[in-house]
Amino acid sequence: MAKDTRTRMIEATALLLRQRGYHGTSLNDILSASGAPRGSLYFHFPGGKDQLVIEVTRDSVEKVTQWMDEALAAEQDPAVAVHHIYQAVARMLEDNQFTLGCPVAPVVLDSPANMPELAELCRSAFQQWVGLLQAAFVRAAVPERRAHALALLVESSLEGLMVIARATRDRAPVLAVADEVAALVESALPAKKVAVTAR
Repeated sequence: MAKDTRTRMIEATALLLRQRGYHGTSLNDILSASGAPRGSLYFHFPGGKDQLVIEVTRDSVEKVTQWMDEALAAEQDPAVAVHHIYQAVARMLEDNQFTLGCPVAPVVLDSPANMPELAELCRSAFQQWVGLLQAAFVRAAVPERRAHALALLVESSLEGLMVIARATRDRAPVLAVADEVAALVESALPAKKVAVTAR
């Protein structure tokens, strides 16, 4: 079944934003990539490029949030869950040939002026992702302050590793850090500490 014009424009914009950021994505790029007629942009998005970018970013944030929530819920041990998240990110980068990373980072780095709604979306995205990680660590009995710091470490390392992997066209850095971060999370779990002491 052929995709409708609006869907094609959203999907094309999502890819272009992840590749080029806000300023690197022009209306002509969006129309060319989506195959949409010029008049269709303002028909579907009366607010023009800004409205389209906001809708695409909101959708991307929701997808990543759902994926991370499910990944953390799938494992009782948050260290295992975190390791799986790093592995999934490595696969994603390899599958797209290191052309796509975080859907929010390029928008943040571009810092588009006069778009408070977009800025709030990006801020909220990182709050949500760090919050999900923190909640998983707290459920495993990590003290809240330590859990927050660990969550920030995981999220920030993932963001940086996506940039490094794209620059080097190699997923090895992501997998190497996955082992180290998972070990760090495991060491923060009280039950794990008791188990090690008992040996």
